[in-house]
Amino acid sequence: MNFNDYQQLALRTARSKNDKDELLHLLLGLCGEAGEIAEKMKKIIRDKDSDFSQVDTEDLKKELGDVLWHIATIGNYFDIKMDDIATYNIEKLASRLERGVIAGSGDNR
Repeated sequence: MNFNDYQQLALRTARSKNDKDELLHLLLGLCGEAGEIAEKMKKIIRDKDSDFSQVDTEDLKKELGDVLWHIATIGNYFDIKMDDIATYNIEKLASRLERGVIAGSGDNR
């Protein structure tokens, strides 16, 4: 499956982007789902002595999928295709690698 196909399938379960406050709903959902992943990792640190080999990868796949769904629907809100998001990101990272600025901070490095 390519990213654009995923996006179209994901949108079958999304509310209309014209619904009141839908963008805020999607943004808060993305933060919440990313927070669930962080919470699971925190518990590995707290309860499993940071042994990340004990991560429940099936559960992690579910949570990562929820994050992906939110990215797809937020992209759709702005009429951005998932393939474009993925391509742009890889090109940005390749440019940083070529210029030796992978490490560091800042969006425009």
